[in-house]
Amino acid sequence: MYLGSWLSRLCRGLSRPIGKTPHPIWGSLSRSLSSQRIPEFSSFVARTNTCGELRSSHLGQEVTLCGWIQYRRQNTFLVLRDCHGLVQIIIPQDESAASVKKILCEAPVESVVKVSGTVISRPPGQENPKMPTGEIEIKVKTAELLNTCKKLPFEIKDFVKKTEALRLQYRYLDLRSFQMQYNLRLRSHMVMKMREYLCNLHGFVDVETPTLFKRTPGGAKEFLVPSREPGKFYSLTQSPQQFKQLLMVGGLDRYFQVARCYRDEGSRPDRQPEFTQIDIEMSFVDQTGIQRLIEGLLQYSWPDDKDPVAIPFPSMTFAEALATYGTDKPDIRFGMKIVDISDVFRNTEIRFLQDVLAKPQGTVKAICVREGAKYLRRQDVELIREFAAHHYSQEVLPIFLNAKRNWSSPFAKFIMEEERLELTRLMEIQEEDMVLLTAGEHEKACSLLGKLRLQCADLLEMRGVVLRDPALFSFLWVVDFPLFLTKEESPTELESAHHPFTAPHPSDIHLLHTEPEKVRGQHYDLVLNGCEVGGGSIRIHDAQLQRYILATLLKEDVKLLSHLLQALDYGAPPHGGIALGLDRLLCLITGAPSIRDVIAFPKSYRGHDLMSNAPDSVPLEELKPYHIQVSWPTDSEEEDASATPSKNLNS
Repeated sequence: MYLGSWLSRLCRGLSRPIGKTPHPIWGSLSRSLSSQRIPEFSSFVARTNTCGELRSSHLGQEVTLCGWIQYRRQNTFLVLRDCHGLVQIIIPQDESAASVKKILCEAPVESVVKVSGTVISRPPGQENPKMPTGEIEIKVKTAELLNTCKKLPFEIKDFVKKTEALRLQYRYLDLRSFQMQYNLRLRSHMVMKMREYLCNLHGFVDVETPTLFKRTPGGAKEFLVPSREPGKFYSLTQSPQQFKQLLMVGGLDRYFQVARCYRDEGSRPDRQPEFTQIDIEMSFVDQTGIQRLIEGLLQYSWPDDKDPVAIPFPSMTFAEALATYGTDKPDIRFGMKIVDISDVFRNTEIRFLQDVLAKPQGTVKAICVREGAKYLRRQDVELIREFAAHHYSQEVLPIFLNAKRNWSSPFAKFIMEEERLELTRLMEIQEEDMVLLTAGEHEKACSLLGKLRLQCADLLEMRGVVLRDPALFSFLWVVDFPLFLTKEESPTELESAHHPFTAPHPSDIHLLHTEPEKVRGQHYDLVLNGCEVGGGSIRIHDAQLQRYILATLLKEDVKLLSHLLQALDYGAPPHGGIALGLDRLLCLITGAPSIRDVIAFPKSYRGHDLMSNAPDSVPLEELKPYHIQVSWPTDSEEEDASATPSKNLNS
């Protein structure tokens, strides 16, 4: 019996990238690489064709293919794989081809071979319509074993589960999977299109900026690089922030870079110590100009196998995002918005609501979980209430239209009928809905409900309710952030909400000297499906204003930035920019579970390279030229070193 059905299942498993990409990678990407010319994938190399390109139009052609043995069955045929796809190879059975048969039958799976032969049709009824090369097969004449493969630590198949640690340890094998091939080729294609859009269509200049720099005040922790001068260190750049501003002072007008950035963020599950951003800066631009540029850039570079991006993107102020969604990076693919219901309970008999509303900043907020009464269980509600109590010291009341369901709320019986009716009207509550109510200071109550909104979405989706369509990409601009925040450890002191080079909103400049905490910044974030994928601002181009903010308001040592302040004094033009997080953007587009799945050689969540065991120790004699001695930490010092790092402030 011919094994076409088995091969169909194999191909389906191999060619279905995460994120429901409908076409095989070698087809959709190669077709879109150029509208004028088809790439020559077999130029300069030993093969005549790739494994994934052969079709019925090639019948009768003599071809030479190179690739890995994907599978072999009963020593009668094998599947040959390269980065472009799969093709079936018929192993010759006659005596005259014994040497060819020996090579192809004895070579272990994942060995590298070169085969030459004729493209022939598959026997009638044995075609595989789900395999791009499923109408043909190769009748082999010659074969050469280019390299053999020892026993693998895991199978090179996307549907075979592997631990992430094992994948990172043998990353060079993991890269052979169709999913990783798709991710990295899509990344390359999008970067190429972005470069084309910026440089060829809009006159940007691609400039490489230094990696070795000096310590920057504020922001995330930086990696230090020793120099041969005693006690002096470089810092790896968190971003090219200062350099791109200096390029504007230098008259470059429009700069961009695919920039490597470095932040020592410790053990964080989905961050990388080194990452890539699309870094952009322009002179004589305002916030709207930057936004329109980025919308056009993403629309131009968007993958052909995804639904097109609609522009312009919607915009929302920081205050609106917090009040409606409880976060500055809202996922707008679903509702469950926060509603202020303070007026409903002005005359309530519930004591803790009375106490909250008696305070100047006291509010009552709620979200309506559609069909929550139908899908959420009693233990789900208990976990929600425990989360609120533990992390926010807040009480959460679940309320249902059906009084019999109010099992978890001791306060439900105190809600008056007129309050229940007004709440139903205001929040448009249906029979199977559940309302989560909390009370407290505005920002704290909104933040809590923002977290519970996402938790409820997770719970509902676990029960089969579709709220967040993975094929839907909902971009959102968030604007009008506060320019400063109060420091958690010292509430009387200020820190930059974005970074210290962000210009204040023109309408709020008069507040800088009297009420700086009320000043809005010209800072904008780009959010995609609840994740921040970009951030930027209009910069301060006036040296006096920059010096005042650094020295007087932020209490920073201006000597560290004397070069920038000096440059601003020499005719700096108005300028602004943005940085897009390429890793995060690709992660969302591909539907990958982690940004590590869109990076060729990522670090583990602890910042280790499991393949090479970096970071590694260095012999003491190699440290002498740098005047460094190793002081081994105590247990308590190690715990302090792994504490949560400061927030990322450069983009």
